[in-house]
Amino acid sequence: MQSMQVASQMGLWVIVLLVILALLFDFMNGFHDAANSIATVVSTGVLRPSQAVLFAAFFNVVAIFVFHLSVAATVGKGIADAGVIDVHVVFGALVGAIAWNLVTWYWGIPSSSSHALIGGIVGAVLAKAGPDALVATGIVRTVTFIFVSPMLGYLLGSLMMVLVAWVFRRVSPSRVDRWFRRAQLVSAGAYSLGHGGNDAQKTIGIIWMLLIATGYASGADHAPPTWTIVSCYLAIGMGTMFGGWRIVKTMGQKITKLKPVGGFCAETGGALTLFIATAIGVPVSTTHTITGAIVGVGSVQRASAVRWGVAGNIVWAWIFTIPAAATVAALAYALSTQLF
Repeated sequence: MQSMQVASQMGLWVIVLLVILALLFDFMNGFHDAANSIATVVSTGVLRPSQAVLFAAFFNVVAIFVFHLSVAATVGKGIADAGVIDVHVVFGALVGAIAWNLVTWYWGIPSSSSHALIGGIVGAVLAKAGPDALVATGIVRTVTFIFVSPMLGYLLGSLMMVLVAWVFRRVSPSRVDRWFRRAQLVSAGAYSLGHGGNDAQKTIGIIWMLLIATGYASGADHAPPTWTIVSCYLAIGMGTMFGGWRIVKTMGQKITKLKPVGGFCAETGGALTLFIATAIGVPVSTTHTITGAIVGVGSVQRASAVRWGVAGNIVWAWIFTIPAAATVAALAYALSTQLF
């Protein structure tokens, strides 16, 4: 009853505005993280950029039929106590995440949209109710995977590279290159599938959080309304179609030079990492994952093949993502209480 009164007081227009803002974040997520899905396949020359974005967007949307909503449940119910969530918290979280995405996109830094959103939620909740309102287990799992996902991507990418090098050790380089140009289409599709499956669910989760807080959904529901699921997958697919070209160059060429066989190994290692994380309901960064996999592939060739300075700059962006987004979110929360 109280939540319905809140919805009535705030007006349906505020809820609609926040849903649109969430879908804008989802679009930007696809736009920002498109590089993660297509950088290797573009940089190795397997697909032209225009082909790659359509290819990746298709698999982003197809993920709706593949993955359960475990990540959406974590974001919607597992980061903060449902009782403290209101339109001000959601507004602050989204503004914090979008602001950090814009900054990192402008500078061409492959940061994490996922952790920007988590940081936004944490910052807005802290501003309203303090640390006791946060769900420690959900945050610990998410923060842990900031380190686990790139390490797992690194491990799987490097192991794939070693395995492929051993299996094809007697095959001529030109033939290997020709075979893996085709194989990379499979690995790129798998990575784009994992990208859509994990990332779209984060926006589904925050819209679900909003609907529960305003009485338009029940916290006992096992899934959000169907329209939220469909609209979020379509939004991330559209964002991927428009692409994030500033970041493609960093991911595909500045960290290490990739050939089709290396692109295949990096994408396969990254895709496996995303599938594992999505299956257990952990919102991970596709940026962290593919970066770790690319570094793993490059380091197998030789340590000097990796431009460690570029990789170090990316790591600093990872470290600052959650606190930076949280700070902006706290300020946006305070502003929201004056606006709405």
